[in-house]
Amino acid sequence: MSAPASRKSPSGFFYRRAVPEGIRITTVGLWYVLFTVLVAIAATNTGNNALYMVLALMFSLLIVSGVASRENVRGLEAEIDPPGEVFANRPFAVGFRLRSRALVFPRWFLLFTLSRSGSPLLIPYLPRRGKSAGQLELMVGSRGFHRFPYVHVSSLFPFGFFRKGVRYRVDFEVLVFPELFPAGGSRPQESEQAGDDASRRGGWGHDLYALRAFRRGDDPRGIHWKQTARTGELIFTERTAERSRRLSIVFDNAVGDLKDPAEQSRFERLVSEAATIAVDHLARGYEVELVTREGSLGFASGPRQRLAVLEALALIQSRPRTAEPLTASDPRAPQIRVHLDLDAPARMAG
Repeated sequence: MSAPASRKSPSGFFYRRAVPEGIRITTVGLWYVLFTVLVAIAATNTGNNALYMVLALMFSLLIVSGVASRENVRGLEAEIDPPGEVFANRPFAVGFRLRSRALVFPRWFLLFTLSRSGSPLLIPYLPRRGKSAGQLELMVGSRGFHRFPYVHVSSLFPFGFFRKGVRYRVDFEVLVFPELFPAGGSRPQESEQAGDDASRRGGWGHDLYALRAFRRGDDPRGIHWKQTARTGELIFTERTAERSRRLSIVFDNAVGDLKDPAEQSRFERLVSEAATIAVDHLARGYEVELVTREGSLGFASGPRQRLAVLEALALIQSRPRTAEPLTASDPRAPQIRVHLDLDAPARMAG
């Protein structure tokens, strides 16, 4: 069966035919039906005309309730606003606008949601040819692309006997980034070979650390000739070491087919830990490189690199095993190697 035809109105709203989702009787409606049955039994046994009139009124209210609730959820248009960054297991807000195309009657007590399992948002009143805007709070438990094909609209109007539901197709899709953990778990070892951030130790940086007497084994290139001529003794220039402001995250996702749920859970945790480390170091001004079996994202910093790393980790999947090594582009930069050893706990080496 093909999906209902759709078209976009000049206002930007998507208009699609409502697809019925059935009618569910409420607790109030159940008691009302039972009471109607009792009145029908009493009217039949006694032949009382007044009871027959009451029974006819009760049946008419049931019919009016069904017709009114059906019309109350028809003729609507929905538009979904894409959210910002979305992370697994973290609530996020989705903006929406709901518009009525009705020419005569307004809409009352609408329940609006993107997922039938989620808590709906009550829209008490929607005027004819009017619209209502709001936000839905959602939470997704896993990374990757998640699709919400429909918005679900239901109504308890007018008497609350039945809950009539329909759905409108919107084809809303969102990319969910990996879950982020509190930062501070893993720190790479500082490289003393090259970098931009001066540390408080002697090394081969650019800034002056101290002047001292020349000792056996010191590099003669470090002799401070002006101080040597002034004092008559060999004076050595000691400079500050420099810490590298680069970080390579080497994620080896060639772990084979993960059929065991425990193995899948460990793999997902490693993905989240890699994402946490990348986001933390990028926020502290590092240039971060991500190397996986799919390819590598070269060293870069800033919001674009943050988004690129999160997107890559959101879509990363396990690959067939291979003996080919996975290496960083700069062997001098600090590295964090992420690998799932199926014979041991998940490992992340700095």
